Amino acid sequence: MTETDQYQKKITELLLQDALRKQALDAVFSLGLPQCYIAAGFVRNLVWDYLHQKQSPTILNDIDVIYFDALEVQAGKYAEYEAQLKAIMPELNWQVRNQATMHKRNGDKPYVSTLDAMGYWPEKETAVAICKCKEGKYECISPFGFDSLFNRQVTHNPRRDQALFYQRVRSKNWLTIWPKLVVVS
Repeated sequence: MTETDQYQKKITELLLQDALRKQALDAVFSLGLPQCYIAAGFVRNLVWDYLHQKQSPTILNDIDVIYFDALEVQAGKYAEYEAQLKAIMPELNWQVRNQATMHKRNGDKPYVSTLDAMGYWPEKETAVAICKCKEGKYECISPFGFDSLFNRQVTHNPRRDQALFYQRVRSKNWLTIWPKLVVVS
């Protein structure tokens, strides 16, 4: 088993111990969207909580659902998906975005997949995602791998502005919530 496999196994194991996250993945799976994952803090915070031996999970501000559908032409379709998820789990703040269109907002060349889009996010450790697969298994993805996430790092992605990176680190209070984190730029 490779180190990446071990990290993916650990993420899945942690997730299955968290009833809320497991239920959220089931809800997202029910939408049947292409290349669809729950990303960012949903996974990142879970790992950082584990590494900091937190007894209870850090509260999630939102649930970032990402998918890739280049054929979706209806603007704002994501709002329908958010409403469907809200009907299933109203206690969560769902944020659903089609990564096939996000390059416009970000001023990038068109993305070719969910994984490609994640490669443009400001922090490498935020660019992690998980989905439930048809076989009842789970898949974890990251364009940068999982080493830095499990090594308690917050790493600037050189594809994004460094000032934005530092602003996000400060505004989200990551170093206060998880004091063992090390900023890498």
